[in-house]
Amino acid sequence: MKHDWDVIIVGSGFGGSVSALRLAEKGYKVLVIEKGKRYRTEDFPKTNWNLRKYFWMPRLFLYGIQCMTLLKDVFILHGAGVGGGSLVYANTLLVPPDQAFDSGNWPGSNWKDKLAPFYEKAKQMLGATPAKYQGETDKLLSDCAHLMGKGDTFHSVDVGVYFGENGKKAADPYFDGKGPERSGCTLCGGCMVGCRYNAKNTLDKNYLYLAEQLGVTILPEQEVQNIHPLEDGGYQLTIRKSTGINRPTQKLQSKKVILSGGVMGTVKLLLKCRDNGSLNEISHKLGDFVRTNSEAILAVKLTKPPAEDFTKGIAISAGFHPDENTHIETVRYGQGQSAMALLTTLLPDRKIPLPGFIRWGISIVRSPLQFMSNLFPINWAKKTIILLVMQPVNNYLKLNYKPRWWRLGKKSMNSHSNTGEKIPSHIPIGEKTAETIIQKTGGVALTSYMDSIFGIPTTAHILGGAIMGIDSESGVIDGNFEVFNYPGLYVVDGSSIPSNLGVNPSLTITAMAEYAMSRFPEK
Repeated sequence: MKHDWDVIIVGSGFGGSVSALRLAEKGYKVLVIEKGKRYRTEDFPKTNWNLRKYFWMPRLFLYGIQCMTLLKDVFILHGAGVGGGSLVYANTLLVPPDQAFDSGNWPGSNWKDKLAPFYEKAKQMLGATPAKYQGETDKLLSDCAHLMGKGDTFHSVDVGVYFGENGKKAADPYFDGKGPERSGCTLCGGCMVGCRYNAKNTLDKNYLYLAEQLGVTILPEQEVQNIHPLEDGGYQLTIRKSTGINRPTQKLQSKKVILSGGVMGTVKLLLKCRDNGSLNEISHKLGDFVRTNSEAILAVKLTKPPAEDFTKGIAISAGFHPDENTHIETVRYGQGQSAMALLTTLLPDRKIPLPGFIRWGISIVRSPLQFMSNLFPINWAKKTIILLVMQPVNNYLKLNYKPRWWRLGKKSMNSHSNTGEKIPSHIPIGEKTAETIIQKTGGVALTSYMDSIFGIPTTAHILGGAIMGIDSESGVIDGNFEVFNYPGLYVVDGSSIPSNLGVNPSLTITAMAEYAMSRFPEK
């Protein structure tokens, strides 16, 4: 049988982009399918109040780069567009601590050693470099670390940003002239809304750019609806346009398929395919061991604008360890980029032994002006310190795909807690850090409405759900990232990560994808 492609890759994030380049180098004819749009540098919104260009909500005809998904047990922020999560991520490239490799469900041993050379390759490809500027929020975090007796753990983070000369164009600085022209970072703080200055090392500036030079085809604004094995080998994919009103479908055939749509793309698609019978022999472990990076997102909002604007800098440039299990980073948005403030509200007093919504109500009564001012977030980014709290501890949940009464019987993905370690709704050491900062700056601590009222945590780094195992009784994919019982079908993205990393996972996803592709045979 003649196939349309040697390999179809579903998703263009860190896993899909690595796969596209490395397989093209090995001689494969590759197609990358991406549900989001292709964004050029000048296409990104100036502010996240431009809802049409910032949020990905296709049912509302919003085709931006920021997705949000609420499940029963977790509120998830994730990305869309050619380049996947790299378009909206905070540039941060960190190797996890040893604890991340000692916990979770890693099959076998020595994964830290196995991945070591691929971490180095990933750093080189993503242009990892120490953050060259620390703003006022980073200085406040340093002061906080010292007040908590952990000043020696404060550090700059490695980031994927071309600093160069402020706003000045330069020939490709990374790939011996084979990559695109770049411009020096302007420290505008807009990394997570889409870099409009060509300084952020998004995947369309490295892996995908080089892959297209080798003949890889990228097909944006298409979403895979089903994967069906062919009798003579290979797979048929049914895809549908993801934007617009008229959304036609088409079918494509490929010898091999790599799923790289992230947890919210890959796991959902596989659950649908198992449910409809097209991939009914997938492991019963599908959807298990989904992790949130044991994460919490908090903020400290000052009552008055600070002397130095908090928006100057890059999204993340520093962090510290308040204890051996926790890494905390300061995060910033750019000037005028305050739309995400509407997801936040007052941090309740956890010591009050009452349901969350009552504690939240008490916090409003105690600080009515602060509550009201947060509903109208003028200059919110200028005077707010966002704290990203992460831990490499072992907790997880399970994703499922079932009929929902509120959808009149239609099926959708949701979550439930496993019998193992439950995901915490909040992280006390993170809240202690916020309180320590407030002692110095004044202001009020914020968390998400989901946490404050319902005890649902927020994560920007959802992981797992299609993890590796030694067989189908322990995992969904094998050590070559191939799905058990389905030769030629692979999962190469954050879904395969079997533990909470305790740091931003983009570098690890890239390194694991490099490792997976190193095991892929030449054509």
